[in-house]
Amino acid sequence: MLHLLIDTLRNSILITGIVTVMMMLIETLKIESRGRFFSALGKSKTGQVALASFLGLIPGCIGGFAAVSLYTGRIISFGALLAMMVVSCGDEAFMLIAMSPEKSLLIFAGLWVLAFAAGISTDFIFRKLKIKDFRDCKCGRQDRMTGLGEHNHNGHVHPAGHMLLKRVVMFVCVAVFITALACGVLDHEHTDISAYSSDPFDFLSEKWMQYLFAGLSIMVLVFIIFASDRFVNENLWHHIVRKHLPVIFFWTFGILLLVELGLKYWDISRWISDNTALMILLAAAVGLVPESGPHLIFVSLYAGGIVPLPVLLASCISQDGHSSLPLLAEDKMSFAAAKLINFLIALLVGYGCFLL
Repeated sequence: MLHLLIDTLRNSILITGIVTVMMMLIETLKIESRGRFFSALGKSKTGQVALASFLGLIPGCIGGFAAVSLYTGRIISFGALLAMMVVSCGDEAFMLIAMSPEKSLLIFAGLWVLAFAAGISTDFIFRKLKIKDFRDCKCGRQDRMTGLGEHNHNGHVHPAGHMLLKRVVMFVCVAVFITALACGVLDHEHTDISAYSSDPFDFLSEKWMQYLFAGLSIMVLVFIIFASDRFVNENLWHHIVRKHLPVIFFWTFGILLLVELGLKYWDISRWISDNTALMILLAAAVGLVPESGPHLIFVSLYAGGIVPLPVLLASCISQDGHSSLPLLAEDKMSFAAAKLINFLIALLVGYGCFLL
């Protein structure tokens, strides 16, 4: 039990740290450039969907975390978010590449085309039916009223000592996070990349993705040191650290712990049968679980020739590893809607391929 708690805590810190770093980067670039940095992307729904689809193609969950951060930062559309979730396979992508390298390339290419089409179609349908963005169903009001995300705290000026303390706390936390990423302290225990590939120059491995985010985190350190007091206090400290970080962490930790406990006492392999139609439904249903791990069984069964391609496709489309956990913490309406649409697409593609 202690081992499970430690592993869950490690994964929760990794997810929360990556999402927080992304939020800080996005907030800084948005404010300091007065919106110009993301203006071109904001005008092109097609560009947003294409970007999110490519982020989803990155093996592991880190590309998905980046897409979720862009979505909650109101930079990409719901269709783009959905595209990421359709194409993303979470940690299972590593295993699929290792076990079926040639087939995996074709599968990922097909998933990207499907994801792009699904994202473009979703944005088009929402626009035609005048369906409001799910982010507008909650209280994104304050962000919109204060322009580019600068949050009004009544102009209260904090003493210099308080500001220095806030900078030091954020700097130390980010520096510790960078060290943990670089040293592998936060590696997923169930995602031992070396078990799938012995190539130290596999730049699509999760380890190299963590090195990338360690580099981005260094940029955040620079912003913490040199940004204005008002920006550090209002945008980084109050908006991200105090408001978003605790919510993301506790939701992530709670859901991961609940899922891990469930998997510990529920053997999903007992549900496996030779009924392909049932397996497609089961694969899509298991994909609703925001976790990497339970989906590995479908990759293994496909690689072993036990289940056909439609079952694997249903699993790959429906699930997105840990990527959607921060979305659940930040925007439950978007999470539920995206997961439901993703599930329906998985069933449609799975049963469509099965009948063909």
